[in-house]
Amino acid sequence: MRRINDGPGRVLLVVYVVFAISAGARAVFQIATQFSDAPVAFLLSAFSALVYLVAAVAIGQGRRGLALVAVWIELVGVLAVGLFSVVAAGDFPRSTVWSDFGIGYGFVPVILPILGLLWLRRHRPTPAG
Repeated sequence: MRRINDGPGRVLLVVYVVFAISAGARAVFQIATQFSDAPVAFLLSAFSALVYLVAAVAIGQGRRGLALVAVWIELVGVLAVGLFSVVAAGDFPRSTVWSDFGIGYGFVPVILPILGLLWLRRHRPTPAG
């Protein structure tokens, strides 16, 4: 059985690293310079960066269980924040990575966890015996 970070798993890993860096850099800049404008939105962006980082490290180290937890948190987060940012747009004066289901990032934030879960499902351990 191939490891979760082999083949297409490497592409998944690279995308998670890119999103961890981009979301993290954006959050750090916004928190440092504009925090009072939209603290919840900026903290959500920082949280998303942390989730992307954990997913990247877990995939990179071949830790399927941790990767599953991170990717599920990511999916629930992007769906919840995406829905809330559409339904209660006034509560989001500034966008997050997950706002509007990741529209600012080409909807990759809503597609990525689905692809991640499919990949991890494909690489689940087989029962011994």
